[in-house]
Amino acid sequence: MLQPHIQLDETIGVKKAILVGDPARLTTLLSLLEDTKEIRHNREFRSIVGKYKGELILGLSTGIGAPSTAIAMEELAQIGIETAIRIGSAGAYQKNIQLGELIIANSCVRDDGLTQNYAPINFPGVPNLELLIKAKQLSPQSHFGMIRSHDGFYMDNNAEVEEKWSKLGVLGADMESGTVFTLGSLRHIKTLSILNNVVLWGADLQEGINDLVNSEDKVKSGEINSLMLGLDILVN
Repeated sequence: MLQPHIQLDETIGVKKAILVGDPARLTTLLSLLEDTKEIRHNREFRSIVGKYKGELILGLSTGIGAPSTAIAMEELAQIGIETAIRIGSAGAYQKNIQLGELIIANSCVRDDGLTQNYAPINFPGVPNLELLIKAKQLSPQSHFGMIRSHDGFYMDNNAEVEEKWSKLGVLGADMESGTVFTLGSLRHIKTLSILNNVVLWGADLQEGINDLVNSEDKVKSGEINSLMLGLDILVN
């Protein structure tokens, strides 16, 4: 049955998906695939298909935050997706994580509002263990640990909240992984989240100036590396 938001149905014949927040990131994904085809673009939900190492992969953008990501996950479950890897961006909460380096979540602080309507807050937000092990094998240099998924950047107490989670050892933050993990668990979809760091934590002015020239290249390299890692995990 055609899903109302992503506007896809089971006839696409795909079991594995790459999820991105930004529809523009799918343009980069297209360059990494063969036999590609644009399918739909409705609101924030842009979809493509292509082959990677001979295997058909769906790429879907979810937009920003928990609500649209939950819609995507629910509708993907309805069309038979069995594995979904989020490829996104994050802001680091630790100083040792540089621009363009990858953060791979082994768990998630569910600091959003929506998923608490699906499961109580003490229900863990975790990826699929099999996918996590593959990520460790393929990218041992990445940063593995806990992340935080939240709902916004501009609250008056945002800096204070981020400092609290940093001191607790959280590696970084995004806005979608908690939803991907929660809905993955509830709808029996294997999930993983690979995040490209686009914001340094607590960098002083001189560090910021030194990074300014190379930051765009570092972030773009991180985006490509994260997409390639996600694809390699899906086909291995």
